[in-house]
Amino acid sequence: MTQHSIPLGKIFGIPIGLDYSWFVIFALLTWMLAGSYYPEEFKHWSPLLYWLMGAVTAIMLFASVLLHELGHSVVALRYKIPVRSITLFIFGGVGQIGAEPPSAIAEFFIAIAGPLVSLVLAVFFYAVQSLVAGVEPLLGLAKYLAYINMALVLFNLIPGYPLDGGRVLRAIVWAITGNIDRSTLIAASVGRFFAFVLIFAGVWQMLNGNFGGLWVAFIGWFLDNAASVQIQQTMFRGLLTGHRVSQAMSTHCAIIPEDLTLQQLVDEQILGSGQRSFLVNRGEKTVGLITLHRITKVPRPEWATTSAARVMLPFEQLKCVDPDTELWSALQMMDRNGVNQMPVIRDQHVVGMLSREDAITFLRTLQEFGSSPAQQPKPGRS
Repeated sequence: MTQHSIPLGKIFGIPIGLDYSWFVIFALLTWMLAGSYYPEEFKHWSPLLYWLMGAVTAIMLFASVLLHELGHSVVALRYKIPVRSITLFIFGGVGQIGAEPPSAIAEFFIAIAGPLVSLVLAVFFYAVQSLVAGVEPLLGLAKYLAYINMALVLFNLIPGYPLDGGRVLRAIVWAITGNIDRSTLIAASVGRFFAFVLIFAGVWQMLNGNFGGLWVAFIGWFLDNAASVQIQQTMFRGLLTGHRVSQAMSTHCAIIPEDLTLQQLVDEQILGSGQRSFLVNRGEKTVGLITLHRITKVPRPEWATTSAARVMLPFEQLKCVDPDTELWSALQMMDRNGVNQMPVIRDQHVVGMLSREDAITFLRTLQEFGSSPAQQPKPGRS
């Protein structure tokens, strides 16, 4: 869950959040339904009923999107893949799955689960129309939800990453080639093609006076962005494959005593060196880690009287990594745990510190060599 989302609770242990951008699309969708869809379908309703049903329908649409994302997430959990959260936002919903699927067949079933849920919902809402035909508000709601869920199925099955159809394509190519990176690059490249088609179609609509094309172009831009990020991430993973944490970590670990005040730490260490994290020692024993982020949570007037020991994250709670861990796996671990640095531990002793900046610097070095990982020199970096 990001700091820009509102927690709504948990389903199957998965945190559900509402991004602030959701309120924008909720307002626009309610306005569109109340001002266009319902007045055209049912001409004798009161204005209040139009707006009420517009809001209810918008909420039910996002409930459908949530069920779609839960479809992906439940299947992922069946394959022992952690699901960090599901967030509803301006473009619908996104589930944060914490690891790559273990196989092509797992990827296929996880990807297809969402569209299957939407298809079931579309069939359900179509079937209940005859049961609620005498109650116009319910009939209008059922008709719209049947239509929109089927639209979600068709749109999501476009064979381009990051859409579900793109993930299905990735699973198929992965099964044929046995190479997840190659399949990801192919699916993401196809995704960029369809994104450009949407952008072109949206711009064409706007040039012809249909300003609804702006939304189509915006969706195309979003899909292109997501596909481009995936291509870049896959290339980075290829570069980092075979490299270990010991090659990228910093062996210089700034250590401070536990009784050092925050004011002293800022004045004597942070402002002079730019260091952002420090190991906290009690005598010769490391007992915790303090970061710039934790310091800034303390009101500045209290810095002079607050010791590092009071603010540090205790060593027992630290996410640590072995120096022989694959660098890409360590970065995924950082991402899953929402941390920017991890102590590197060997035989219960801190031998280094790995930060995101260390990994980025190492990656840039690999890119400058411009050769395969197997050809890279592998000394440690201090």
